[in-house]
Amino acid sequence: MLTLRKSQDRGYADHGWLKSHHSFSFAGYFDPQHMGWGNLRVINEDRITPGSGFGTHGHRDMEIISYVLSGELAHKDNMGNGRSIPPGDVQRMSAGRGVMHSEYNHAANDSTHFLQIWIEPNAKGIAPSYEQKTFAAEDKLGRLRLVASPDGAEGSVTVHADARLYAGLFDGEQAAELPLDPARKAYVHLVRGALRVNGQPLAAGDAALLSGESRITVDQGEQAEVLVFDLAD
Repeated sequence: MLTLRKSQDRGYADHGWLKSHHSFSFAGYFDPQHMGWGNLRVINEDRITPGSGFGTHGHRDMEIISYVLSGELAHKDNMGNGRSIPPGDVQRMSAGRGVMHSEYNHAANDSTHFLQIWIEPNAKGIAPSYEQKTFAAEDKLGRLRLVASPDGAEGSVTVHADARLYAGLFDGEQAAELPLDPARKAYVHLVRGALRVNGQPLAAGDAALLSGESRITVDQGEQAEVLVFDLAD
């Protein structure tokens, strides 16, 4: 079964320095029908104005992935990491038993546009850790490239969760298929452009929630960038 969630049906918050669309209940946005999907808990599409950001704050027992679309995101944490995350990079932070960090847009004129993703971990109380890798656009062109997995397969970042994340770029006749275990769930988030998922047209910001499906087929892309999650039920 495939359920479409339109972009305009997401939650929205405007904090001035931050504009955020929430795919699932988060902070002041609460929707009991959208508390997560499988072990995927948060997808926030955030835009941070120049010279602002999230001050130092804490997390526990969550796998957090940052996926930058434009601009750069400056990350600093109490594990000693201080990195800039540009488009094409995937950052994974395992909060574990506790981590403090900040995220800023230090640019003078450009906004930072990124996705903040939270996945529930396999175990609580693990040691916090950090990882960041670059995935070139050519490596995602016309295919679903594995970028996060429990075992770091194919050079992906390692998440401490029963989940796999794929990223792809599709245009024109490019198409791809991903086999699924029907006992699991899947989630497709269209980052930008237009794309068809199992025959269902999606526009930017739309999502497809899948259960009981044996495959995902993506095709008919129009400058599309897509994230596909293979998730525990």
